[in-house]
Amino acid sequence: MKNSSKTRRWLFRLPALFAACWLFSAQALDEFIVTDIRVEGAQNIEVGTIFNYLPVRVGDNVDDTLISQSIKALFATGFFRDVQIRQDGAVLVIVVSERPAIASVDYTGNKDLRSETIDEALTQVGVAEGRIFSDPLLDQLVGVIEERYFAKGRYSATVEAVVTPLDLNRVAVSLNINEGRVARIKEINIVGNEVFADKKLRAVMSLGEESWHSVLSKAGQYSKEELLADLESLRSFYLDRGYMNFEVLSSDVSISQNKQDIFITLSISEGEQFSVGQFTVEAGGGFSAADLLALISMPKGQAFAQKDLVASRTAIEGLLADHGYAFSNVNAITDIDEATQQVNFVFAVDPGPLVYVRQISISGNRATRDEVIRREIRQLESSVFSAQKVRRSRERIARLGFFEDVTIETTSVPGTLDQIDLAITVKERATGNFMFGAGYADTDGVFVVAEIRRANLFGTGRELNFDTEFSKIDQTFDIEYRNPYHTPEGVSRALFLKREKTDTDTATTADYTSETTGAGIRYKIPMSEYNALSLSGAVEQIDLGITSSTPPEYASFFDLHPENINFNLSAGFSKDTRDSIFFPKTGFYRRVSGDIAVPGSDLEYYKVSLRGSWYRKLAGRLVFNVRGDLGYGDGYGSLKELPFFKNYYAGGSASVRGFESRSLGPMSKNADSDPLGGNLRTVANIEMFAPFPGVENGNDKRLSIFLDSGQVFGGSEDFEVGDIRTSLGVGFHWFSPVGPISLTYAQPLNDESGDDVKKVQFTLGSLAR
Repeated sequence: MKNSSKTRRWLFRLPALFAACWLFSAQALDEFIVTDIRVEGAQNIEVGTIFNYLPVRVGDNVDDTLISQSIKALFATGFFRDVQIRQDGAVLVIVVSERPAIASVDYTGNKDLRSETIDEALTQVGVAEGRIFSDPLLDQLVGVIEERYFAKGRYSATVEAVVTPLDLNRVAVSLNINEGRVARIKEINIVGNEVFADKKLRAVMSLGEESWHSVLSKAGQYSKEELLADLESLRSFYLDRGYMNFEVLSSDVSISQNKQDIFITLSISEGEQFSVGQFTVEAGGGFSAADLLALISMPKGQAFAQKDLVASRTAIEGLLADHGYAFSNVNAITDIDEATQQVNFVFAVDPGPLVYVRQISISGNRATRDEVIRREIRQLESSVFSAQKVRRSRERIARLGFFEDVTIETTSVPGTLDQIDLAITVKERATGNFMFGAGYADTDGVFVVAEIRRANLFGTGRELNFDTEFSKIDQTFDIEYRNPYHTPEGVSRALFLKREKTDTDTATTADYTSETTGAGIRYKIPMSEYNALSLSGAVEQIDLGITSSTPPEYASFFDLHPENINFNLSAGFSKDTRDSIFFPKTGFYRRVSGDIAVPGSDLEYYKVSLRGSWYRKLAGRLVFNVRGDLGYGDGYGSLKELPFFKNYYAGGSASVRGFESRSLGPMSKNADSDPLGGNLRTVANIEMFAPFPGVENGNDKRLSIFLDSGQVFGGSEDFEVGDIRTSLGVGFHWFSPVGPISLTYAQPLNDESGDDVKKVQFTLGSLAR
C-alpha cells in the first residue's frame, strides 16, 4: 500500500480515539452499583461476545478506573471503531460502533504465484469471508504476499488493496497484483583476484549474469542462499589450489531503482599459494604409521588441495571403520610456514573403542521371510563391526531384486560405548506377476509375451518362472524353478524345461527351421564373496528343416544332421563386484565360460566365451562403462565345423548399433546375400550414461553416448582388424511400467558397400544392453 493511503487510515481513526478520551475525561461518572448492562449499536457482534470481554458485571461497583479498563478491553478486541460508556440511572450503557465484516475477498493478476499460495497467505493472516476487517490486518496481508514474490526474485511486485463499503456494515476486499519482472543479475564484479580471471571464478559459481536465454531458463536469477553457497564454492576452489589464506572480504548486493536489475560485487583476497610439506601420522587401531601413511593422497611438493586432505582423512577413518572402530576420528593439525610457503600436517588418529554389533533388526518385509534377508547379511551379530561388511550386506540384499529400497542404520546402545545395533529397513516391490503383452525389438520385430513369474515364491526367495513368446521368428516355451539356497552355503540349483521352434524366413539371417526340446539342471557355487562357479548339464533334441531359400552353405549340414540328440555340459567362472544388477554405477563383471556337446552326442562341438563389463562413477551422476565380448566355437571329432545354428552374430541393439541386427560377418552367395554368422565374434563398447534432464534423482531414465565396434568371422576367414565395424551414437533408455525401452541413433564410421545400415533402432519389452 502507498504511504498516503496509510496516513488516511490513521486520520480516520483519530476522531474515535479523541471521542473516547473526551468522554472519559469530560464526563466522569459517579460511583454506582450496576443493576443492568445495556449494549447499543451491535449489529454483527453478539451481545454475549461483548459481555465476555467486558470486565464489568451486574452488581459491581463502577468507578472511573473500571470504566477506563472496560473501554480499553473492548478496543483491544479489534471489533470496534468506537466505544462509549454512559450511565442511565443504575444501568451501564455500552455504545459501540462496529468495524465492518468482510463480505468477500478476491484477487487478480497472479500468474507466477499460484492461487493456492495466496489462499495460504489469506488464511495465515486471517483475512476471510465473515472475519472482522481492520486496516492493520490488510497491511499485514499485503506484506505477506509481497514477501512471497520477493522470495521468487520479483522485487518490483506490488499489491494494491481496494476496500469497497457494502450494506449491512460489510466491505469487499480486492487485491490487484502487479507481479513485475523477475529481477536478474545484471553484473557480477569480482575485485582483488590476480591469479584467476573473472571468467574462471564466475564459472565456479552457480549464480550467473543475465543472458539471452534467461527468459526461458533460470539463468541470472538471484538467491541469497545460492550466493552464500557460491562464496563457499570460491573458498573451496582456492583451497583446492593451495591458497590457504584466501578470504572473502565483502559481498555487496545492490538493486536498481526499478528493482529489476541486481549487481553483485565480491571483494576477495587470494593470498599466497602453499605447497604440501611434511606430514606424519600417529598410529592407532592396531595399524602402523606406514599403513596409514599409504592412505594419504597428498603428494609432497605439490600445491595443497583441501579435497585431497578430506579424502585422506576419510580413507583412514574408512579403514578403521572396516575393522571395528565405528567412532574413529582423524584430525589433521596444520602447521603453516609462511616463510617457505609450505604447510605441514600431523594426522592425529583417535580410533575410539572397538565396537561390536549387539543385534540386527529387520523391518518392512511383509511378504519376505526374515531368513531370506539374513542369509545375505555379511555383518554378524555379536561380532566386531565392519563398515565394509555392512555396505556389502546392503548390496546383497538389494541385488535380490525383491525390494525397491534398502537402508541400514546404526544406533548406539544406551549405557555402552562399544556396542551398536543395526536396523535394516526394506521397502518391498511386487515380485509375483502375470503379464500378457506385446513388444518390439529390431531383432525379432513384433512379439507377444505371456509370463508367470514368482521371483520370491511364498516369501522364500525361490523362483518359479513360466515364459512363452511368439514372434515371426521364434515360438518358445520355458519353465524354470530355482532355489538360490539349495544348500546353506549358498549353492543355487535350477531345473529347466525348454521348447523352441524357429523359422528364420523373415529374419535377416539365412533361412532354415528348427525345433528344439531340452531339459537340464544348473548349479551356481559361490567360491568367495564375489566369485562364483556355474555348472550345468542338459539334453536337447534338435530337428532341422530346409526351406526353398536355405543357402547352399547349409545344404550339406542338413543332409548329414537332420535330427540330433545332444548332451551338453557347461561351466563358467564369474567375478561380479557391481553395486547393482539393475543400475550399476561402480564395479565390474567378468565371466569366462565354456559349452561342450559331450562325446557321443550327434553333434560334437564346443564354444568358449569371455565377457567383461566395467563401471566407473564420474563427476555428478555420470557413469562410464566399458564392455567387451569375445566368443569362439568349433566342431571336434567327426564334426569339422560349428553347427550353423550355434553361430555367433553381431550387429543391432545388443552388439554394434547402427547396423542391422545380425547383419555383420560372412554372407551367403545366394541372391539374398543372407548373413551366415560365424564361429568367432568380437564386440567392444564404450558408453557414458547420464541422468535424463529434469529427473536427476531418478534411476528409470537415462541418456547415453556410445562407441560400438565388432565383427563376426567365419571358420575359413582370418581375423582382420580392418574388417571390424565401428559406430558412434546416442541413446535414450527408460525402464517404463510396460517394460524396458531403448531408442538409439548410431552413425556407422567405416561401413562398406553391402553393409546393412540401420541408424535408428528401437527396443520395447526387452533389455537392449
